[in-house]
Amino acid sequence: MKSSISLPAGCVAIALGSNLGDSRAIVETAIERLARTAGIRVDAHSQQYQTAAVGPPQPDYINACALLTTTLPPLELLQTLLTIEAQFGRIRRERWGARSLDLDLLLCGDLILDLPQLQIPHPRMIDRAFVLVPLAEIAPDSIEPVSNRSIRDLVQAVDCSGVHLAQPQPLTP
Repeated sequence: MKSSISLPAGCVAIALGSNLGDSRAIVETAIERLARTAGIRVDAHSQQYQTAAVGPPQPDYINACALLTTTLPPLELLQTLLTIEAQFGRIRRERWGARSLDLDLLLCGDLILDLPQLQIPHPRMIDRAFVLVPLAEIAPDSIEPVSNRSIRDLVQAVDCSGVHLAQPQPLTP
């Protein structure tokens, strides 16, 4: 029998991505910004991964995931994430376009929510290796509530060959 471990109420998983500017620093700084936001505590975050962009030709992405504990309701948390994106210069022009920072709300405990402005769990997360690989690093036994499968199982079902640990920045003399 498969154990069902979902994120506790108030525990949220988010994905972070960037492919404009100093993406590694942007992702790290975004995690720090989240940690300083009222009503949010960053409990864990993954390493950074490099992946090819989906869509029009553009630079590779740096991706990571974080686990948060929050007192914010989902729509307020979404607005907070959008505000942080804007603070990093995010301009929403085209789907799958290059971006300075992308913050996606993936999971909120075992909540299933289907609103025009927010779907939880994120509707495409189970197909995205660039989300599942970093999420499996920090929450492998968490359950995606629509499929009722663990993140560990989901990551084994997708092609992860294009997801690589981001190499450390070379030190400049």
